[in-house]
Amino acid sequence: MNNTFMQKFIEIAGRIGSQRHLVAVRDGFVAIMPLIIIGSLAVLINNFPAFGSFDMVKILNNIFGEGNWQTLGGSVWNGTFAVIGLLISFTIAYNLAKSYEIDGLSVGLISIASYIILVPETADWGLNFAWLGAQGLFVAIIIALLITELFRLLVKANITIKMPDGVPEGVTRSFAALIPAMIILALVGLFQALISVFVGISMFEVIFNAIQEPLQGLGNTLPAALVVSFLNHLLWFFGLHGTNIIGSVIEPVYLPLIEQNASLFQQGMSAFDVPNVVTKPFLDSFVFMGGSGTTIALLIAIFIVIRREKNHPYREVAKVSAPAGLFNINEPVIFGLPIVLNPIFLIPFILVPVTLTVISYIALSTGLVPKTVAILPWTTPPILSGYLVTGGSARGIILQLINLTVAVVIYIPFIMAGVRAMKEKMGGQ
Repeated sequence: MNNTFMQKFIEIAGRIGSQRHLVAVRDGFVAIMPLIIIGSLAVLINNFPAFGSFDMVKILNNIFGEGNWQTLGGSVWNGTFAVIGLLISFTIAYNLAKSYEIDGLSVGLISIASYIILVPETADWGLNFAWLGAQGLFVAIIIALLITELFRLLVKANITIKMPDGVPEGVTRSFAALIPAMIILALVGLFQALISVFVGISMFEVIFNAIQEPLQGLGNTLPAALVVSFLNHLLWFFGLHGTNIIGSVIEPVYLPLIEQNASLFQQGMSAFDVPNVVTKPFLDSFVFMGGSGTTIALLIAIFIVIRREKNHPYREVAKVSAPAGLFNINEPVIFGLPIVLNPIFLIPFILVPVTLTVISYIALSTGLVPKTVAILPWTTPPILSGYLVTGGSARGIILQLINLTVAVVIYIPFIMAGVRAMKEKMGGQ
């Protein structure tokens, strides 16, 4: 830790992880995650897999009529996944405003209004659903950040209406936001008019074609997945929450990819045929089993290597960490073993997820395993998650078992080295 480069790296990574705007983006996505999961589960229910002679879809079709019962799942989808762009425009603006200690509710509402102003209209004066969902994510992020900053500047410049003492707080906040809201919405409306006249297409299409589509194409590649996996675990090794630090960057890229897969799966396309291999569920279910570093495999390796010494420190940590590890919570083993700043575990902690990323990518891209079509709670245990994210395929379970076996094999020699190093240290004392 006396190394200047390492200290600088930790300092820079820590600053990035606590950067106000990135934290707001991360927290904005976290806020809507329950709705995303509910929408994803609705798709799974609408495409419930058959178990031999037990075919739930066929049974429900016989009871309610062909496809009628699936209206429920479709409606849930429309209120969750189909409008995540609109939702994100509020949650990011709200979280960023709260970090500045300004009126988060007013800023969030102004952000939604601005977003809707820019959404292209349909022929019957409706809002185009294509841009309310994942395709509008980048515009939603840009709007939320810019609107919040503009609102903050206007409030700081005292361009507000101040109410006398004794007026209810809610009324005071509403009037304080009135003039900033008028200025902001007028500017957004003017911008929309200029875009329509001089560009001819909506801002959503400009951003999607110039930024979002190229990034999604890049994100759906093995090299990009390897970079994400490597950086996530390198940051964790230094005690920094890698998932949170890079989450605000990868969420806007990977969320539209799983949304596209889930939407096509909902429309009847096979999970083998949906287009995107690398998604967030791909990483969560096949690479980060037990948490970052596939540490559930590390726990298994500890129990295999240390069978006789019941009170060995590694085994004690593993026993305490195992219940949480089943639900992908691995802070006990990361900080208790520890893995953080432990040179013995640096190589396997990074090598295992990188290796599993390659194996999983090959399995899904070659059609050996269906691609991911659902987002699950990140605490969903392995085996169950492999089955559900692939649309109810046993091949997802088989891939998880293969990955766990590979990970255990990689971890075992390093556990043995750690045990030897501990014995030598204790013997020296």
